Amino acid sequence: MRSKFFWPAIVLYLVLGLYLNFVNYSAPYIEIGVEEKDGKWLVSQLYYKDWAKGQNISIGDAVLNVDDGPIAELNQLKYKSKILSANDLTIMKPDGEIINIHIKHLDIPQQFFYVLIVPACYYLLTLFVAFYLYFKQRNTRLTDLLILFILAVSLAYVSSGVSGRLDGIGIIVNRTTMLLCLVILLHFLRNYFAFMKTKWMFTNNIRFFYLMPLIGFILACIGTVFPASNDILSNIVLFMFLILLIIILGILLISYFKYSSPQLKILLSSIMIPFLPFLFLYVLPKILFHTYILSSEISSLFLLLIPFSFIFTQLAERLFDIEYHITRLRYYVIFSLLFTLWFTVGLYFIAGQHLRITVMSGVSFFTFSSLVILFYVKEKVDYRKRKILFSTKGDYIHQLYTAVDKIGKTIKMDELLEKFAYEVSVHLELEDVFVLTYNYDTNEFLTNSGERILIHPDTMDDIRLGEIRKIDKIYLAFLHQDVHYKRALVLGHNNTIHLKDEELLWLELLLLYVNNFIENTKMVEELLEELKHMKQADDGQLPWLNKLLWLRFEEEKYQLAQELHDTNLQEQLHIAREVDVLVNAKDTTDIQEKLAKIHKQMVDSLHELRSYCENLKPPLLDTLGLNAALEKLIRKVQERANFVLIYSIDRLYLEDERMNLMIYRLFQEVLNNALKHSYATAVEIHLKEMNDGFEIIYSDDGVGCHVEDIIVAESMGIRGMQERVKAFNGHFYIDSQLNQGMSIRIAVKEGSETHDYHAHSG
Repeated sequence: MRSKFFWPAIVLYLVLGLYLNFVNYSAPYIEIGVEEKDGKWLVSQLYYKDWAKGQNISIGDAVLNVDDGPIAELNQLKYKSKILSANDLTIMKPDGEIINIHIKHLDIPQQFFYVLIVPACYYLLTLFVAFYLYFKQRNTRLTDLLILFILAVSLAYVSSGVSGRLDGIGIIVNRTTMLLCLVILLHFLRNYFAFMKTKWMFTNNIRFFYLMPLIGFILACIGTVFPASNDILSNIVLFMFLILLIIILGILLISYFKYSSPQLKILLSSIMIPFLPFLFLYVLPKILFHTYILSSEISSLFLLLIPFSFIFTQLAERLFDIEYHITRLRYYVIFSLLFTLWFTVGLYFIAGQHLRITVMSGVSFFTFSSLVILFYVKEKVDYRKRKILFSTKGDYIHQLYTAVDKIGKTIKMDELLEKFAYEVSVHLELEDVFVLTYNYDTNEFLTNSGERILIHPDTMDDIRLGEIRKIDKIYLAFLHQDVHYKRALVLGHNNTIHLKDEELLWLELLLLYVNNFIENTKMVEELLEELKHMKQADDGQLPWLNKLLWLRFEEEKYQLAQELHDTNLQEQLHIAREVDVLVNAKDTTDIQEKLAKIHKQMVDSLHELRSYCENLKPPLLDTLGLNAALEKLIRKVQERANFVLIYSIDRLYLEDERMNLMIYRLFQEVLNNALKHSYATAVEIHLKEMNDGFEIIYSDDGVGCHVEDIIVAESMGIRGMQERVKAFNGHFYIDSQLNQGMSIRIAVKEGSETHDYHAHSG
């Protein structure tokens, strides 16, 4: 429906609606069944029995006049033995007493509510919603079909009472719009599946189905000209209605079980649940048994839920919001219901004999509703005061970690801002997300996407770090500020946007992280720029870098000197004292034995010194290669170990020679940990070749520990291993539990430019 067809549709809706409501108001609906006996029309059935009893109308009374005219002249009696509506009745009792009855709408509250008030209110509400959608929402095919759908449902509902009076126009409107609303719904679903990028499970030629409302219109016209055929024609229309309904429900059911998306689940529920009462209580009994369990006026009340559930989903175009509210309500209702049951049982045992059932029911309902309201109030207070929220999904922290992890890998400002906007757009499912930069020097706004947006500079000045403010149809979130620029994130979605509290809190936390990222990225950019200038100036001297390297070298030399002082040097001093004693000794009887002992100590000290040298730079790595160096290391460990060591070493072909030393150090560290801390009976370590890299797998059956403790502790060298792996852009996995051993897996790919770093605990 293009915009030029909106006003003709509204005019037709107004004309038909005013007529239908006028007919509903013209005379109260009473539905009194009558039968002819001996030339008299006797009351045989009463639909509103309480009203009839109050008016002294009984089965067997004779009806003389209807609306000041003889009952015999009532045209509808030729086709249906019922008095459907009337303002005045003249009744003759079996004893000959004549009773004149003037009927008012308020005399029968049920019909006044179901036949007059509810249809009129729904008619006006639908008109208001149609105007709202037309003026407030952008002109899309989905919105246009939605307007047509709610107008057709409204006319079908309002005309149901009029068609029940056998009014010709009411019958035509009712039978036509009953079929038309389902065809429009089918058309809407086809377009909605395309909008959701979901495969449509039915024919694309929907226009063919618009013949069905046309057939319904023709059958209604025939029924008006030939009233005797009304029942048959009505069943035909109901049968076509049933076919359309089965098609729609079948499409949704098959699509839901095939794709299992929450959008289809909500669509299925919003269509199936309202249609079931109308289908099983009116349509099927009417077709099969020519009667109904619940009248069309009452059963069709449930159909009113359909268009407004669609409106609720269409306004935001984010159907998962409905699932969010439903999940949260279910969560609160379950807790409130459990406490209410507990409270009611306690109240019954304590004061049940003094309270009536109605009082206890009222107290229980008040308790239940108060608890639900209290949960919602608590949620708002927690969010405003403490930034604590109930999450229906439970994955917002994971999403935050994922977003931070992806954004944190960038090293350029433009790339960081672009990736940040993309992550927000993906996680919040928004179409228009970009970073707005305000230049203090030129008083100009710049964007990273070319978007143009009008925001007053005072608004940018007022907004604070981490603050998210809604301005018209967008959200403005302050991101970062320095001397020259102030940056904010702009969020929009097709001129309609409303973020939930969960999403706002997620965005606030992400803004704080990104603000720090921007500061760090600026420092990196400044450093790279300085290095670039130094390179262009052909000056290799960087004072700060030289100072940093010098301090690092001095620290390494200090650690080595301290270790040699505490071990080998002390041993050499001890040997020197022993030799000095022998030089000055007067008793030379056992000098040969003492010299042999000193010689052994010197050899042991030299072996220890050699071990230090090998640890600093394993000589076999340069001469015989990695495999020979690892074999020697493993033999030395086996000589000292109290456990069975199972190992395998693949031959690696690595272009980066530094990786050989890194692999050797990792083997050295994990095996030393096994010797000192594992208390294991069996240890396995394997070096495996991978595509463009290698993998080290270690496991033992020792005492194990808590992973968090060993990562924090310095004694076992886990942090050092992690740093080594991180330096070569690898992955480090560790899993350990008390008394369940330990397993470590290290994977490194050669040539990677990213710095992925993982340390996982089991």
